[in-house]
Amino acid sequence: MTPGSGRRPTTPSTPHRQRPDVVAPAAAGDTRAPAQAPRRSASAAPVPPRSTAAGESRPVATTARPRRKRHLLRNSVIALLLIVVLVVGGTWRWVESRLIHVDALSGAADTPGETYLIVGSDSRDGWLDDGTEGARTDTIMLLHKPVNGQVALLSIPRDSWVDIPGNGSGKINASFAWGGAPLLVQTVEQLTGLTIDHYVEVGFTGVVDIVDAVGGVELCYDSDVNDEKSELNWTAGCHVADGATALAFSRMRYSDPLGDIGRTQRQQQVMSAVASAILSPSILLNPFAAHRVADVGLNAFRVDDDTHALDLAQAALTFHSAIGGDAVTGTPPISTIDYRVDGQSAVLLDADQAPEFWQQIMNGEIAAGTQVGGLP
Repeated sequence: MTPGSGRRPTTPSTPHRQRPDVVAPAAAGDTRAPAQAPRRSASAAPVPPRSTAAGESRPVATTARPRRKRHLLRNSVIALLLIVVLVVGGTWRWVESRLIHVDALSGAADTPGETYLIVGSDSRDGWLDDGTEGARTDTIMLLHKPVNGQVALLSIPRDSWVDIPGNGSGKINASFAWGGAPLLVQTVEQLTGLTIDHYVEVGFTGVVDIVDAVGGVELCYDSDVNDEKSELNWTAGCHVADGATALAFSRMRYSDPLGDIGRTQRQQQVMSAVASAILSPSILLNPFAAHRVADVGLNAFRVDDDTHALDLAQAALTFHSAIGGDAVTGTPPISTIDYRVDGQSAVLLDADQAPEFWQQIMNGEIAAGTQVGGLP
């Protein structure tokens, strides 16, 4: 068979060799009914007779095998699509029924593109009691998909010193402790000029469970670490981390020379590794694994009242595209990571560069793959 042709090669016929698919005349004395020629569609055009060496005219037989194969393929595809629709549809309804919604969005006027605020919160777990009152946010990430241009995935250091609506100035994570998701959303909107369209909050116990559900994730750090506060023990290099180790990895900062900036970089690494694992074929194409991970993940998520299963799927795809290397990543422009105020050490963002920076993010004007912000 010729590759890709889908037809058998034609064998030259000889005058005395009878084709196996042609109806042969009954032999003398044979009372059996002659063999039936393969059926043709009633709408098919008649096949012209073909002359043999003996001068007889015989119809050239046609075969239904390719047509049967086409029908079989078509029916198989339709059946597969029906199965996918039924399974995905059922899963979709199940996911929708499991989502936990919280009041979060401000109702501010829309800005161009789609903006997601992704928050890692300690508000629902008992990990690492460090004496901080109220809910805490270790991770604040902004995912923006512009109308045109590059997706941006930015980490806002939790110790960033910012204006908090109705509360003066303070570290940005204090807005979450003081007013929960609504005040954090308003604070981020005031800082960036971007309206938050979707809010996704992940409890850190959920991160532990999700990492364990996908069988661990590979993380890299180039220094040895033995950090009491985060309980991270790490040998320099890359290792497959379980859930508890991944959590400690994303929290460690006192043993990191870059402090809160280094922590935001490692948090992005953990989130990227988890997203890659969840969206890998070994999970997505395995219904049992996908259901297990979804079941664990949905226990960890809280979303705003306007976010539904389809929005989460879109967020996952946008996030996946962001970690593929073409996105704009990093932090907002920073003036100093050791800003002293009210007896505290904070991260001071660069107020002079901020307006142009956030406008470029909104419009997708920064080149693909650019690492932005960071230390001055």
